[in-house]
Amino acid sequence: MKHTKVKELLNSASTLPEVNAKGWVRTFRNNQFIALNDGSTINNIQCVVDFENTADEILKRITTGAAVSVTGALVESKGAGQKYEIQVATLEILGDSDPEKFPMQPKKHSMEFLRENAHLRVRTNAFGAIMRVRSVLSFAVHSYFQEKGFVYVNTPIITGSDAEGAGEMFKVTALPFDNTPRTEDGKVNYKEDFFGKETNLTVSGQLEGETFAMALGQIYTFGPTFRAENSNTSRHLAEFWMIEPEVAFNDLNDNMDLAEEFIQYVIKYALEKCPEDLKFLESRLLDEEKSKPQAERSEMALLEKLDFVLKNNFKRVSYTEAISILRDSTPNKKKKFNYIINEWGADLQSEHERYLVEKHFKCPVILFDYPANIKAFYMRLNDDTEPGKETVRAMDILFPGIGEIVGGSQREERYDVLIEKMKALGIDEEELSWYLDTRRFGSAVHSGFGLGFERLVLFVTGMTNIRDVIPFPRTPGSAEF
Repeated sequence: MKHTKVKELLNSASTLPEVNAKGWVRTFRNNQFIALNDGSTINNIQCVVDFENTADEILKRITTGAAVSVTGALVESKGAGQKYEIQVATLEILGDSDPEKFPMQPKKHSMEFLRENAHLRVRTNAFGAIMRVRSVLSFAVHSYFQEKGFVYVNTPIITGSDAEGAGEMFKVTALPFDNTPRTEDGKVNYKEDFFGKETNLTVSGQLEGETFAMALGQIYTFGPTFRAENSNTSRHLAEFWMIEPEVAFNDLNDNMDLAEEFIQYVIKYALEKCPEDLKFLESRLLDEEKSKPQAERSEMALLEKLDFVLKNNFKRVSYTEAISILRDSTPNKKKKFNYIINEWGADLQSEHERYLVEKHFKCPVILFDYPANIKAFYMRLNDDTEPGKETVRAMDILFPGIGEIVGGSQREERYDVLIEKMKALGIDEEELSWYLDTRRFGSAVHSGFGLGFERLVLFVTGMTNIRDVIPFPRTPGSAEF
């Protein structure tokens, strides 16, 4: 007979004379009680084995991690904490698991140990919950934009342009490393490479996305991006997923409205679809924080924090106002910040962003109108800025515990201004002539933003390390699995 998901069995409206369930053994107690999980839910279903009428060689093979198929009656459970259980009539071992070698035994494991076993860590309650929440959030992203009439665009993963201008890109080449062709001056001759030019893995689909927004009105991308940034932190990955909407005729205020509404939509969606997983992750976080000093504990429990984001408008603050707040703040005056804020123009660090969100405003914050010299070339120059203090129509959304979660801007739609900015930064006009065409032919005000999907998952799940919210993390020195 066809097997039924554990989630469906646990949510059954009534008992059933015969069901079949397949999954992996989490625990096997007293030679009688199997806790079976198939990944459909955080909850296990208890399967009661008639051990007196089951062969010893079968009982010995019911070990943590083993894949089994059980058939029997779904009956009301006599034990506490579960509505139904399966009275096992027949049991088949589908795949053995050597208890001496299987790493995911039913005990507390360190996060580092679990990262070293990323291919098996999803068998644990925590990572099963995280990956189900990630899946639901991914669907919510598409759901929001599709409901709003956005067109989903797949921008290239291999690109010849550096959208961020940071230069931290992974090179893509088919040239042999042991006999690389060289030009007369000794440089790599990329004309002999696969694409006939130097290419990289993309850091953003924004520039290509802009060209589509200027024809389709409103588009979004959602795909992998890559940064060859040597950052071994709890907030950085070398490979991550990025959500990038781009909207024609939207100015910066429209952009901020869109980002706020979008974030609240996907969080609300996750709360509605993943209540049990989020409740479990909240309990896990509370347990974890018991070992921390009071000052380092979260002020709000996970579900309370998510609800707080839904019920509070994001505070909109100019960069200039934020600098004044930070300069006059107690941690800045007492030199508690690692990066002291002395003057206007400083590039804000995570510690500054978190201070504004967690200590000063105590709500999500949108910072806007940043200094032009710390932002990308494509951001629109404000008309009323003074020489030496030029600002651009940029915005970042800051979240508690995370810092920056969204970065966006109104794009520079004026061809002559964009050309001047590119010249000042030494950006090759010829290389980006296709991008400049959007300003030559029917240019218009347009805006967009980028949201690192893993940072969103990090916030929603309450995890503290970004390596724990992506199936197989890619970080400096680590490309396992």
